[in-house]
Amino acid sequence: MANNTEHRVAAGRNPLTAARGYSPSRAAASRAERWLLERMYRAIGAPPLCLRLWDGTTAGVPQSDMRIELRDRGALYRLLWHPNLAFGDLYSSGRLEIHGELTRVLDSLIDHAGQPSGKGAARRRWLSRGRSLAGADPAAARGNIHYHYDLGNAFYRLWLDGVAMQYTCAYFENPAFTLEQAQLAKLEHVCRKLRLEPGQTVIEAGCGWGGLARYMARHYGVRVRAFNISREQISHAREQARQQGIDDQVEFIEDDYRNISGTCDRFVSIGMLEHVGKSNYEALAGVIGRCLQDEGIGLVHTIGRNRPAPLDPWIEKRIFPGAYVPGITELMGMFESIPFSVLDVENLRLHYAQTLEHWLGRFREHREQVVAWYGEPFARAWELYLAGSEATFRHGGLQLFQVVFAWPGCNRVQRNRRHLYSDPVVPREDATI
Repeated sequence: MANNTEHRVAAGRNPLTAARGYSPSRAAASRAERWLLERMYRAIGAPPLCLRLWDGTTAGVPQSDMRIELRDRGALYRLLWHPNLAFGDLYSSGRLEIHGELTRVLDSLIDHAGQPSGKGAARRRWLSRGRSLAGADPAAARGNIHYHYDLGNAFYRLWLDGVAMQYTCAYFENPAFTLEQAQLAKLEHVCRKLRLEPGQTVIEAGCGWGGLARYMARHYGVRVRAFNISREQISHAREQARQQGIDDQVEFIEDDYRNISGTCDRFVSIGMLEHVGKSNYEALAGVIGRCLQDEGIGLVHTIGRNRPAPLDPWIEKRIFPGAYVPGITELMGMFESIPFSVLDVENLRLHYAQTLEHWLGRFREHREQVVAWYGEPFARAWELYLAGSEATFRHGGLQLFQVVFAWPGCNRVQRNRRHLYSDPVVPREDATI
């Protein structure tokens, strides 16, 4: 027996360590995974949090109240291979867990990942793996919109404002506004920028649930033709217009923006450009060009960036398929292609961060209902999407641009911004739109 034991020890198989599940190959793998974890921690900018593996191995700040835990070996290697896409997928499935307040942890990750380092270019290439530029033909666009917006009006009603169901950036002219007040303020802000007058005709591309179209018709006496390819949204918008007795002023059309025809005094698009795709910007500009009359004014409201970059691959694949967020130069290039004169550009970035804070809070209030309807992975994915978006707007990774434009020869334009701010916006929450 003694000789047999000595043979096993000599061969590197100590019976004591073998009984504990030890093997040279497992030890080597553990050392490699510890090294990979340390490298990953440095690659994301060494934020003040803890990365933890399934076996208790840590990197970063072990005592931090913010911790990201990978629950299995496959999760680590998947995260290393496609960090952006895998992070969202692993979190949604529960294979990656975040301990600490979600938005605060994402704040820290976004803040430190953007810091310069000696290997900044390599880190950016690693973090951008799997990203793609988006663009869609009409059939694909309809499928993309159906995937996101036709989840059911009841889902969005849980956490959007209760007045206009606006799924775009609100306008917190007063930081103490409720979400409902801020969304009504946004509609008023847009109408003031467009200089609406009774009897004018307006074309809206991508009308959501119809809140802006109804607001313009009721409060400014204009006639609106609003286009959208989401069947759920169009159905809601038509019913609301019928109930309010303004369906003779507002026509909601289920069709692609490329099929818009006719002329108008004002052209507006709120939150649609993100779904158009860079390759289709000239097509949209062409539509505006053939519709907007010589003395007309247009406004485009869109998420943007300070410089061109692909959309986060997880957002593009799991939340907003086919989406693309333009850099400011790309956005201006769309207007140059006609060309239009850009009259005004306003950045509402922090307004969007505050909007998302409200949405996330309401989503969490109704999380149990979301789980009952769609399941736990769906609820985790959407909570991550809302929290991550809030953090990205706060850190400047995303912007919110409102661009007002007109034909170069149009001289019936304001020479200052007094019409926007001469009277404060004091919206009533019980207003009907």
